Amino acid sequence: MTKYYRAIPMTDPARPTAALPIAGGWCWFDRVEVLSRGKAAEIIPVTEAPQSVLHAIASPRGDIAGLSMAKPQVMGILNVTPDSFSDGGRYIDPERALTQAQTMIREGATIIDVGGESTRPGAAVVPVEEETARVAPVVEALAQAGVCVSIDTRKAPVAAKTAELGAKILNDVSAMSYDPAMAEVAASTGLPICLMHAQGTPETMQADPRYDDVVLDVYDYLAERIEVAIAAGIKRSQIIVDPGIGFGKTQHHNLALLRRLSIFHSLGCPILLGASRKRFIGEISGAQDAAERMAGSVSVALDGIRQGVQIVRVHDTLQTRQAISLQTALFGTL
Repeated sequence: MTKYYRAIPMTDPARPTAALPIAGGWCWFDRVEVLSRGKAAEIIPVTEAPQSVLHAIASPRGDIAGLSMAKPQVMGILNVTPDSFSDGGRYIDPERALTQAQTMIREGATIIDVGGESTRPGAAVVPVEEETARVAPVVEALAQAGVCVSIDTRKAPVAAKTAELGAKILNDVSAMSYDPAMAEVAASTGLPICLMHAQGTPETMQADPRYDDVVLDVYDYLAERIEVAIAAGIKRSQIIVDPGIGFGKTQHHNLALLRRLSIFHSLGCPILLGASRKRFIGEISGAQDAAERMAGSVSVALDGIRQGVQIVRVHDTLQTRQAISLQTALFGTL
């Protein structure tokens, strides 16, 4: 029976001598939750966990695109699309997109994630040429200004073109399954790539998603995609993982993943959390308008950071950075 190990994260400055760091960062752990399919979870001290597991969890993560993974990084969302669920159409004009990006940088974002194809539930595929035309001028201008740009795309030609223009991170919501040539782009450019879990495609993913065990199923999927990436010549140190909150998941699935986010540290890669303004936040809080879900989004981002998540992908950069600053002052661990 396969066992899965989740570090139980702590941020209290009173850290026991036997505790280990999580990913060389601000959280520590001295206990591990052991999960198995069809069996109740158990809690064990770190002294009883396999050394290989402890090494994967505790080892410091290398820099990503020159950014330290030993402290939280804020990724600002910039959708240059007409139909994204929260800000569709607002930044389709390149000048407005650049202004918004500059605002997010001033507010504390260290990465700008540029996307030219909506992946909201029910969204249709955008042709390569159209997606490229949307993102290319924005990526190029931001890169020339010294901004760390992430390109949010499933398509290898879009990734390759924007890499030429200065993009520093590839963010693939299909984990290279939509376009297998994405692996070659990542390997040949040497750029970091974020592999995200999604059940189905944006057109169908919210049509009755089901899992045997959502946490373990997502873990297995990401572990398999990491191996595919490594086999293609991508270094583990250049891989980021994202559990894909809201992508083929119900509210129950999202909450189960958020409660046990720290399990993904066992994969040995930085974790990206993208839950900003998503539907489940509105369902729980009563905020039906996506633009009114800022407070809930910040709450989820902070909880992720308390579990050692290295990158939070958000719309509300100012509020998120302010919340992180306050948490740092309170706990003194970031």
